[in-house]
Amino acid sequence: MVPCDDFKQAMRHLAGGVTIIATEYEGRRTGLAATAVCSVSADPPTILICINSGASAHEPIRESGRFSVNLLASGQDDIARRFSGEMGIKGEERFTAGAWAPLVTSAPVLESALAGLDCRVTEIVRMATHSVFFGAVVGVDSRTAAKPLIYAHGTYGTFSPDGARLWW
Repeated sequence: MVPCDDFKQAMRHLAGGVTIIATEYEGRRTGLAATAVCSVSADPPTILICINSGASAHEPIRESGRFSVNLLASGQDDIARRFSGEMGIKGEERFTAGAWAPLVTSAPVLESALAGLDCRVTEIVRMATHSVFFGAVVGVDSRTAAKPLIYAHGTYGTFSPDGARLWW
């Protein structure tokens, strides 16, 4: 078995789009920054998210059966930092940056995100320290005028299709 620290170091090389995964449960909003998001199917539209079982949003997502995935744009790394925990901000206070509104399920969607996907949980698979939540996409809000926020090697950057270059 590969040591955990070696695995983590290797995975730092995998660049990923930065998202905010959010939900609302019993009148309270919660969320986290994540790169572990993947498209599963276009027909029907389905995605998956991987959430550590110790994350504050894990149980509210499981209990509410809904979540949003908000794809962040270049320049929104301040929002990513709020939701990553590195600023010490928790719970509802994370949502004081940006305008948030529900689409279909009452999960909060960031209005300025590149895209917001509103999802209903269809299946949950436990795997070691995480749960994989599969979500049927029931609402979409999308923009095309910005570059995506990307995370790799512990820092944020962006990608521009014009000239296909990364900026860190």
